Amino acid sequence: MSDAAIEVDAVTKRFRLYHERNQSLKAAVLRGGRARYDEFFALRDVSFDVPHGVTFGLIGENGSGKSTLLKCIAKILHPDEGEVRTSGKISALLELGAGFHPELTGRENVYLNGAILGLSKRQLDARFDDIVGFAGIEQFIDSPVKNYSSGMYVRLGFSVAINVDPEILLIDEVLAVGDAEFQQRCTDKIIEFKREGRTIVIVSHSMESVRNLCDQVALLEQGKLVTVGTPVEVIDEYLVDVFSDRQAAGDSARWGSGEIRIEHIELLDGDGKPVEHLHTGDPLIFRLHYRAREHVRRPLFGVAIHSVDGVYVAGPNTRDAGLFLDDVYGEGVLDLRIERLMLVPGSYDVTIAIHDDTGTHPFDFRNKVLRIDVELGTPRESFGIVSLDGRWIPQGGE
Repeated sequence: MSDAAIEVDAVTKRFRLYHERNQSLKAAVLRGGRARYDEFFALRDVSFDVPHGVTFGLIGENGSGKSTLLKCIAKILHPDEGEVRTSGKISALLELGAGFHPELTGRENVYLNGAILGLSKRQLDARFDDIVGFAGIEQFIDSPVKNYSSGMYVRLGFSVAINVDPEILLIDEVLAVGDAEFQQRCTDKIIEFKREGRTIVIVSHSMESVRNLCDQVALLEQGKLVTVGTPVEVIDEYLVDVFSDRQAAGDSARWGSGEIRIEHIELLDGDGKPVEHLHTGDPLIFRLHYRAREHVRRPLFGVAIHSVDGVYVAGPNTRDAGLFLDDVYGEGVLDLRIERLMLVPGSYDVTIAIHDDTGTHPFDFRNKVLRIDVELGTPRESFGIVSLDGRWIPQGGE
């Protein structure tokens, strides 16, 4: 007996991409009844195991094969080559509410969708109040779902799926839908399932969610498995590759009126030397080289740091610091010195901009011009975004 809840064994999945359709009987005869197509490999020879009780993440760029692989595990798609073996009852949260009939009420769809997922009427009767309560749509349960908002639709679909009581739960981007309260309820439910020892596979573009929820992560690239490992190792490898590709492509938006522009940016350590590796707690200098082609009065320099998930972490600027450059012309250099960089390990996007003294008119705005990668340092913390540098002090006790 294998210890794996899921075994993905040399799975390959192909799709046909048709160039044109036969528009008439004559066209079909002339082409021998066949339309021209190319074969697209969504997955190529992918193999890995997911042990029982592990929360497993699938990450990668759009088109890397994550959702196709999840559908193969859920038996919605069948591999052209290889095999997927599973041990345990599966519930898949892929396209929430996909089994709903728009003309039926929410109540009727709960019973219909629940039956599709394998629950008996008696089981659904017993769980009905919990399903509706979790979805938070009690007052609308007897209205046709075609009148539901997208948020209501998603909440009801999620609530039905988790009440199947699965041993294996498959989730595709569910944490990115609905409002903030619903997303937190989803996360809390997943954490509850983790504690109960269920096997969970999550596809997500939210690196923060994957880092915090998953025990192991697989990285896919153009249908191929790149690596499997811990969240920290795999996510960092993925983000480094993304950043390298983006730098090579010059993918950094820039706008502004141009009276003064940022010519060059350096990242330096506390001694003024170029940074090779950044760690939590390290000193860091952002050195901004600028050039003003005309006299600019009191320009406002700012640096914004976002997590790769888009969370605004910090935004220091010269005005808040009480630094006012009355008249700037020609070339110059300005340093932002950070004595201790209190970011926890991860990757962060840096935006650098120069505005007028009101902060409303951009002279030069370089969006996501840099990505910095932070590794474990001192203090040694792994979760969240910012380290509080706190101390744990035992106060006695039995």
